[in-house]
Amino acid sequence: MGLFGKMFEKKTCAICGGEIGLLGNRKLEDGNMCKKCAAKLSPWFSERRRSTVDSIKEQLAYREANKEKVAEFKPTLTFGTNTKVYLDEDDKKFVVTRVDPRKFEEENPDVIDFSQVTGVDLDIEENMSEDEREDSDGNSVSYNPPRYFYSYDFNVIIRVNNPYFNEINFRLNSSDVEINSHGSVPANMKPYPDMNRDYQEYKKMGEDIRAALTNARQQVRDEAAAARVPKQAVVCQCCGASTIPDENGRCEYCGGAAV
Repeated sequence: MGLFGKMFEKKTCAICGGEIGLLGNRKLEDGNMCKKCAAKLSPWFSERRRSTVDSIKEQLAYREANKEKVAEFKPTLTFGTNTKVYLDEDDKKFVVTRVDPRKFEEENPDVIDFSQVTGVDLDIEENMSEDEREDSDGNSVSYNPPRYFYSYDFNVIIRVNNPYFNEINFRLNSSDVEINSHGSVPANMKPYPDMNRDYQEYKKMGEDIRAALTNARQQVRDEAAAARVPKQAVVCQCCGASTIPDENGRCEYCGGAAV
């Protein structure tokens, strides 16, 4: 069968067993997958073509189990404007998504434990394009000295310990933050972006996300370390018994404040 014939050859999804339409095939390392099954994968997953059928099935099982976590997720803190970071401080988890919390169960965003965070970076990307003028012959030529337009993008990179992806990378701004919106400037007169209000807002937004997740991760680690420290017996101030207080500092015998 020639190449043209193979394009129209019927294919079966190795995941659900359904027939794959002409433009619906999503190639795997050792098989094919329909676009409906592919849509169930994590939005942060990018290794589909190098994944086996078995590994995709494992991920879909993880995504199915994730639905229970989504149902229990209760955001207490939110950062961002378009793509947002929602924190559930009580359950020590977070999600990153563009959808409203009322649509979480439909979208099934990955619920990540604070403890899975390995690092958070804010990458401020500078974009510089040269402004040119038209000479007497109608050709585009550089100014002397060259003149440039400057704009910036704000990207947050959350590195995580997850079996199916190791980072969550998203942009805070929906459009370029232009610094010299009234015209280009010579190269030796590069503008100061910190003087721009939009630049300041997105920079602070990224720094707030980094601080919130970094602090949350550290708190979880500190609590885990404290839990591993052997508890010491003390003399209860209320009943005088030798006791090991519970997590609230209460005596195991009388329930009073032991410490």
